[in-house]
Amino acid sequence: MSMKQNARDFFEACETGEGWAVCKEWCHPGATFSAQADALADMTTVEGYTEWMKALLVPLPDGHYELKSFAVDDERKTVTAAAVFHGTHTVDTGDGAPTGKSVAADYAYVMEFEGEKIRHMTKIWNDSHSLRQLGWG
Repeated sequence: MSMKQNARDFFEACETGEGWAVCKEWCHPGATFSAQADALADMTTVEGYTEWMKALLVPLPDGHYELKSFAVDDERKTVTAAAVFHGTHTVDTGDGAPTGKSVAADYAYVMEFEGEKIRHMTKIWNDSHSLRQLGWG
């Protein structure tokens, strides 16, 4: 498999809430994660992030992405995906009644590869804006 195909398969699995059990196929064990977003401040591994995405789709069961760009930089061994995440808070997860509010959040993944697998991923996302849209902020 190619770096591009592995990144695409990982992106699809992560964004549809498959969690680490599926996503680990395309990552090195211990693959690291970073984001300059308060909602993800304690997240340091891709494993943790994929499980966070899986959990996010519980209160937002209609959550889905709209892919805007998908690019490979062979020289730097990176793949970048830019998308918009859409979802509506319709399920009570014990934290209060659903707000019924929707989010349309722009974000990007920068996936750094070692060989054919992801060794690090950075998420670029304005979490404060997204949380306010959902009535969570």
